[in-house]
Amino acid sequence: MDTFEEKPETELGRALFEELVWIHGVIRRDLATVRQLAADVVTNMPALQVSAEIKDLKRDSKLWQLKVGCLRYCRFVHSHHNVEDAAFFPSLRAANRGLNPVVDKLEDDHRKVSDLLDAVEEGADVLTKIDSDAVRRSLADTLTVLGERLLEHLDYEELNVGPTLRRMQGI
Repeated sequence: MDTFEEKPETELGRALFEELVWIHGVIRRDLATVRQLAADVVTNMPALQVSAEIKDLKRDSKLWQLKVGCLRYCRFVHSHHNVEDAAFFPSLRAANRGLNPVVDKLEDDHRKVSDLLDAVEEGADVLTKIDSDAVRRSLADTLTVLGERLLEHLDYEELNVGPTLRRMQGI
């Protein structure tokens, strides 16, 4: 009998893989935006301006954008990972038992990324309340680690899940 990887790709499988890559593209694009907002807060905004914008919470302030952007982004990534854990990964395991170690790693990555997303949300909230170099640096460092881990996770998932996903008959 053929191994799963020797089966032909399916139209549905290719569409599912393209959707996964598209969602990951959105995550990559928005991560770059959120990280740039954090860098702007850390490096470009004078303390007096930061203080004034915290008080006013103007819709165009970098801090407001950071907080709202982080919250929106963090919710989106949490939601995507929850759907994968609940619906997508069980189907992958059923389709190709050889992926069990890969799916185990992906689920572990989800827990680690979840913790980092929570830390980013908390850091953005703290920054709107306490403006200090330490808070700014902590948030920037957390965003850097989140970016590294999340990009590694997305690349690993696409590389290791892609061949099976492109051959699936359904989820």
